[in-house]
Amino acid sequence: MPETTGITANSSVPLIFEEGAPGRRGYRFPACDVPETPLEEGLPAEHIRKEAAPLPEVSELQAIRHFVRLSRLNYAVDVGFYPLGSCTMNYNPKVNEEVAGDPAFSRLHPYQPQESVQGALELMYHLERFLCEIAGLSRATLQPAAGAHGELLGLMIMRAYHEARGEGDVRRKVLVPDAAHGTNPASAAMCGYQVVEIPSDARGGMDVEALRKAVGPETAGLMLTNPNTLGLFDERIHELAQLVHDAGGLLYYDGANANAILGISRPGDMGFDIVHFNLHKTFSTPHGGGGPGAGPVAVTQELAKFLPVPIVDKVGEGYVLNYVLPESIGRMRTFYGNFGMLVRAYAYIRTHGPDGLRRVSEHAVLHANYLMRKLQPYFDLPYDRHCKHEFVFSGKRQKQHGVRTLDIAKRLLDYGFHSPTVYFPLIVEEAIMIEPTETEPLEVLDEFIEVMTTIAQEAVRSPELVKTAPHNTVVRRLDETRAARQPILRWRSPDEA
Repeated sequence: MPETTGITANSSVPLIFEEGAPGRRGYRFPACDVPETPLEEGLPAEHIRKEAAPLPEVSELQAIRHFVRLSRLNYAVDVGFYPLGSCTMNYNPKVNEEVAGDPAFSRLHPYQPQESVQGALELMYHLERFLCEIAGLSRATLQPAAGAHGELLGLMIMRAYHEARGEGDVRRKVLVPDAAHGTNPASAAMCGYQVVEIPSDARGGMDVEALRKAVGPETAGLMLTNPNTLGLFDERIHELAQLVHDAGGLLYYDGANANAILGISRPGDMGFDIVHFNLHKTFSTPHGGGGPGAGPVAVTQELAKFLPVPIVDKVGEGYVLNYVLPESIGRMRTFYGNFGMLVRAYAYIRTHGPDGLRRVSEHAVLHANYLMRKLQPYFDLPYDRHCKHEFVFSGKRQKQHGVRTLDIAKRLLDYGFHSPTVYFPLIVEEAIMIEPTETEPLEVLDEFIEVMTTIAQEAVRSPELVKTAPHNTVVRRLDETRAARQPILRWRSPDEA
């Protein structure tokens, strides 16, 4: 069994308020050599403190060591493996960070004249062309600040399309599979659509007969990702697309799972009209931490007139921001998108080229199938098919011993691994959703297999050990219901308690 890693439960870090001593400080200012203005003359009385702020009294060295110790408690993709299904937590090459940090890019200002930022506009123009080629579509916008933001934009374009055809009041239903990402129905509802759930069939794809019964003159569109949230490629995608198009609807592609298809299949060729990409999942921009993100949206030529303004066009040998789109849905955010994320994605695509991007997906798919087959003897596999970049197990077998999927996730922490996604998608009982990504070496995959196998055996031999995990982390298992209902959001001094 692998050795446990990480900081033990006995090595807790004290609060910074518990360190230091009265009167200690990091530095002192030299004596002021200019006349001082009394505080009362510079600020209104109501903004002046009556007593000193309750700040920690520590030296600079203590402050540095405190926060460095805290930083070492964080888990990150630069520290270890993230098998988070649906999230694609791949390693981000540092060369892309260096390119984005180049002062020629990082010091640009969005109010600069267009003639002074031709390089940035050229990059955006070519990134759009790359994404359109990958999607199999005609034009794109780089504005959206996240995948869900891209979803919202895609549905706004869908609505604008139907309104332009005089059908906006009629087409009020959006079809969503039962295994969809939760943001899909949420985005549709935000746009005022009625969400219609379509069940999955026995092989994990969308039930074609159920879709056939659901489509009609009220159908605005279908939201789908392929491969889907079960990690399975929908074998009847062309038939699904034909049904929706024959009914007058549009197909929206959720790009969360694009890591499985780069250079292999294109959403536009499958019949999709609108595609959003998660640059943080597929093209190496940072993932998590609240952003900034990027969720570009590509569309067919017929829908390009509805894109938000401005779009980048090439005129002669130069590049311009085009604001003249009379049927545009308007702006989705300030300025032109999160430019630093666009630079990173551009560098990633240029580094790999078309052959390299295809290998990214081939490796992601190979890694997922390797894990799935190695672990299949120990966990239930509800859809026994070759998967794409991710797969979903069920913890029903462990549940018979009183061990839930959440317990397995907690026990993984004892072995130094981040847990997979659990309890999603909702159609799989005790779901364990695993995505190894293309960036992990074989040794890490084998270690993860060994740990998961060990936990599956523990669930049978020592279920209480798993049910009470984690045992050697800084924070042990919480009362999660209480933590959600009575969160402690800030430190309070003993006087405030």
